[in-house]
Amino acid sequence: MNYRVIIPKPIQKQLNNLPKQQRERLITAIRLLTDTPRPSGVKKLKGYDETYRIRIGDYRIIYKIQDQEMLIIILSSIHRKDAY
Repeated sequence: MNYRVIIPKPIQKQLNNLPKQQRERLITAIRLLTDTPRPSGVKKLKGYDETYRIRIGDYRIIYKIQDQEMLIIILSSIHRKDAY
C-alpha cells in the first residue's frame, strides 16, 4: 500500500522557484517516498515526532510521516546552507 504525499502550497512555491533540474530531482525523490517513506540514508530529526530529512544533492527535504493515515507531509525543501 502506498503512502499519500501532501505538499502544502508554500512548499510547492519553493519547489517551483528552483532551477528545473533541481526541481525534477526533488520531485522524483518525493514520489519515491510513497513506496518507501524511510529510504536508506534518511535521518530522523531529534526532538520531533516522526519527522525526517533526506538529502538530495545540496538540498534537503524535511517531512513528517503519519503511519496510521499512510500520509507524508512535506514540511520543507531547502538548500543545505539554509537548512541548519
